[in-house]
Amino acid sequence: MTKFDQKSVAIIASAALLLALAGCQKQEEGPAERAGKKIDQATEKAAQQVDKATDKVGQQVDKATQQVGQQLEKTGEKMQAAAQDDKDKK
Repeated sequence: MTKFDQKSVAIIASAALLLALAGCQKQEEGPAERAGKKIDQATEKAAQQVDKATDKVGQQVDKATQQVGQQLEKTGEKMQAAAQDDKDKK
């Protein structure tokens, strides 16, 4: 190759490299990207609120289950006492 050809190749290679690097730079967000980020944020917030609500409902169910269990235990004790009274009367 001649010097002119080597210079041309070097210039073309440098230009191609600069174009490639320019393409890799972060570009401004478009409206669709901004909307997507807002949707992601809203979804995350909603998921957190659902988790909180689910926790609260779970706590209320646990409390109600305990109360029902206590009432059943009292009812069972009363039934045993009544059965013992009937047995004692016979």
